[in-house]
Amino acid sequence: MILLNFGHPLTDAQLARIREIAGHDIDDVIAVPTHFDHFRPFDEQVCELLARVPLTRDQWQTAPLLINPPSLAPITAVLLAEIHGRSGFFPTILRLRPVANIVPPQFEVAEILNLQGIRDAARTRRTAGSEAP
Repeated sequence: MILLNFGHPLTDAQLARIREIAGHDIDDVIAVPTHFDHFRPFDEQVCELLARVPLTRDQWQTAPLLINPPSLAPITAVLLAEIHGRSGFFPTILRLRPVANIVPPQFEVAEILNLQGIRDAARTRRTAGSEAP
């Protein structure tokens, strides 16, 4: 599995937890520093950001990818749309959460979200006559 890290650096404990939850080893962690100019279009900056990721066209479509998204929601939304366009499906992402009652703040891996699976399940709720749970 290739972990594309668009967020803060991950600790050894976080990486161990990712391996535990995913049930896969992490073959590579690619750190992609993400700093955006709020006065430029985000879609252009996401394309520039992904141009720095050393993956081939085939790897975008076939490699097992795990994404640690950036913290700013609009950047993440554009990033996920661009990755979907390159890969043909929504990626799997990490969700981190703050550890309670710790100073200075620390974060732990909360879950791994299979966005394609979530999307596929949501499609079943849009069929005629179906109601959301």
